[in-house]
Amino acid sequence: MAGLLSGLKVLEVANWVAAPTAASLMVDLGAEVIKIEPPEGDPYRVIAHRVKEMQYPFRFSPNFQVGNRGKRSLAVDLRKPEARRVVRDVVARCDAFVCNLLPERRERYGLSEEELAACNPTLIDVSLTGYGARGDDRNRPGFDFAAFWGRSGIMSMVGTAGAPPTSQRGGMGDHTTALNILTALLACLRLREATGRGQRAQVSLVNTGLWVLGAPVVTALADPRQPPLPDRRRPRDALVNSYPTADGRWLMLAAGDDAAQWAALCAALGQPAWAADPRFATPAARRDHAEALAAALEAAFAARSLADWGPVLNGAGLAWDPVALTTEVIADPQPEAIGRFLELDDPEYGRFRTLAAPFTLSAGVNTPRRPAPRIGEHTDEVLREVGYDDARLADLRSKGVVGAAG
Repeated sequence: MAGLLSGLKVLEVANWVAAPTAASLMVDLGAEVIKIEPPEGDPYRVIAHRVKEMQYPFRFSPNFQVGNRGKRSLAVDLRKPEARRVVRDVVARCDAFVCNLLPERRERYGLSEEELAACNPTLIDVSLTGYGARGDDRNRPGFDFAAFWGRSGIMSMVGTAGAPPTSQRGGMGDHTTALNILTALLACLRLREATGRGQRAQVSLVNTGLWVLGAPVVTALADPRQPPLPDRRRPRDALVNSYPTADGRWLMLAAGDDAAQWAALCAALGQPAWAADPRFATPAARRDHAEALAAALEAAFAARSLADWGPVLNGAGLAWDPVALTTEVIADPQPEAIGRFLELDDPEYGRFRTLAAPFTLSAGVNTPRRPAPRIGEHTDEVLREVGYDDARLADLRSKGVVGAAG
């Protein structure tokens, strides 16, 4: 199937998660992506095996597959001066460049925006950094745990009052930022179509975090006081709160505050008298007595199991969801119904399931034809396409400029 980005050739000089995942989404949309990585490989290839306490039972990283399936790998040691010519020869035949090198490192490797534009004036150049391309922190390394989660303010706004700051599972900021990178590339493509000129875009982890945090940021711009952390026993709105069930599970209630939804909730819980209780009779009263209402709701939900509550709440037309375990999510028929997972075949590791692109199009989304490449698997293939012969390849390999193919 021809995809939205069919015919687009992308060169990726990036590692870890956010930028490679953005390029993986481009593959899902039909683009051809060439991944440049060092001869020893993207460090994220083996990160799963370094986390010993997780004791993963597999010999490859499923996380790496999500961000790199369907690409071709070109192993180049950018620390070697001769590598600059190799990259420029490839980028000259590409439509777009996706990079997460720090600005000073791009300049050191001869990959600055200006240098690449000189060898390909119509190139779309999308760059990811932790903190942005300007300012004092432009050359600070950034990861989603710190730049996205901590520096943006998200970490200070989640969790429970009185508890230490809440950490996150890695990759949340990276995968969100990947969507921003893809958006920037699509915008640049449209601008290039309109102007015929190359385009540049900058994306950062911290800026993605600010956008995700959203409401507290714009509120602080108008009223710079730090809002208190939520306390589920003393919520601002007891109808949007988490509650434990009889079997030790949790559900997240997100009921509407209008009269019909309130009456439906009272009926579903077997508490019709609450609808007439003056403490809870109106939205304002429910907010004024949110602590008492939360205690009443907690006692009610604790009377039955999570499985029992599902049909009751669904039957009442109420918005809620279980606090699902990941093992339940992957078995949930709803994500399956909307195509959130796909299967790929790896010649060494066999068939495995992974995440599909987080969107669908009426024209369809490409299913990647192959898994993530081996380190340098396509080095010779890619460089032959730009005119390198066997002698040139052997010379580069003897100097350690490129890694072994396959």
